[in-house]
Amino acid sequence: GQADNSVTLGNASVTDVYMANDVGARFTIGTGGAVTMPNQPAFLVQPASQQANPANNDTVAFGTEIFDQGGDFASNTFTAPVTGRYQLSFYIYSTSPFDTASNHMGFQLVTHNRTYEHIIDPDVFDSAGSYYPWTFSILADMDASDTAYIRFFEAGGTVTLDISTSSYFSGYLAC
Repeated sequence: GQADNSVTLGNASVTDVYMANDVGARFTIGTGGAVTMPNQPAFLVQPASQQANPANNDTVAFGTEIFDQGGDFASNTFTAPVTGRYQLSFYIYSTSPFDTASNHMGFQLVTHNRTYEHIIDPDVFDSAGSYYPWTFSILADMDASDTAYIRFFEAGGTVTLDISTSSYFSGYLAC
């Protein structure tokens, strides 16, 4: 870098590391052209234990961090460190039969300014299914300090599903 903080790209045949104000690598371009950004916010979490029969509007508990690049995930919630577009996804593996008397049920990915839903009507099943994968992905617009978490909801009936430890919640800053 120059004194004016400009960056001069070097020889692409070697691994180049670019720093800002000598505080560590901001991004690296490898010999094959792959770009890595070690400070890019990203996380992958899963439940530490089964969450049995969550109540309506219960937050899904994610107690095991597979990785949390940037340390932005805590207490079942991701907090955006900077304003941007975040790719957020979840895979909830539910076990135990659904109550087919329920009008509808699902999971919501809740952000500061919008709630995204994955809804089913359990009446579509010819019997109460015991295992069901809920998958969802969205590119969410988030401001710095906005939060994102997942919650369960059910309208009518009795909650009978359990949330397996095989479930995941992930996200990263896309742009």
